[in-house]
Amino acid sequence: MQQIYDKKAPKKATNLSINSDLLIKARDLKINLSATLEHALVADVRKAERQKWQTENKEAVNALNELAENNGLFSDSYRAF
Repeated sequence: MQQIYDKKAPKKATNLSINSDLLIKARDLKINLSATLEHALVADVRKAERQKWQTENKEAVNALNELAENNGLFSDSYRAF
């Protein structure tokens, strides 16, 4: 799978505002806030990039699907299903 960001890039301090009660509970449970945020950001960035790619390539995908629907696929004669 292609990496969506440079995992070796240096860490950068950032200020965030979050619900104070949630922060207390997370700290009490020894939840690593930085790691949790990074995991959430990876998921959100991956989703946003997927949606962006689909939007940018919608016409090409539709054209390819139409071509396959009208002409079939090269592998049709080899399918066992």
